[in-house]
Amino acid sequence: MTRVDFYVLPSDDPDARLTFACRLAEKAWRQQMQTYIHCADEAQRSQLDERLWDFRPDSFLPHDFAENKPDSPVLLGIDTQQERTGELLINLDTRIPAFFASFSRIAELVIEEASIRKAARENFRFYRERGYALQDHRLPRV
Repeated sequence: MTRVDFYVLPSDDPDARLTFACRLAEKAWRQQMQTYIHCADEAQRSQLDERLWDFRPDSFLPHDFAENKPDSPVLLGIDTQQERTGELLINLDTRIPAFFASFSRIAELVIEEASIRKAARENFRFYRERGYALQDHRLPRV
């Protein structure tokens, strides 16, 4: 069954979610996990695409837009209708994509911003009511 991890970041800055998504995707890539990062919209996906190139000066993370190169180890997408599969789904949208259950792990990234926290609570309730294994990770301030 799919495992869902909620990562609660000690920030209200939306950029913190993008940076953490990059770190998580890099870790998954090093573990050879196929990763799909679901973005809220095209603007967020473009920001994430840029961030993946420069979030660390010594990093290289092969990625592409989902519609361009479906065999890339890290895919960035916005389409909620296109069926996706893989090992890790990093959800940057406030809504849960319909294809979430086709992944073995889901990462929901939460910041201290009211609308994001509210959506995260609703998502947590959704997963819990359906019996998914939930983990809560509260990250410390640095």
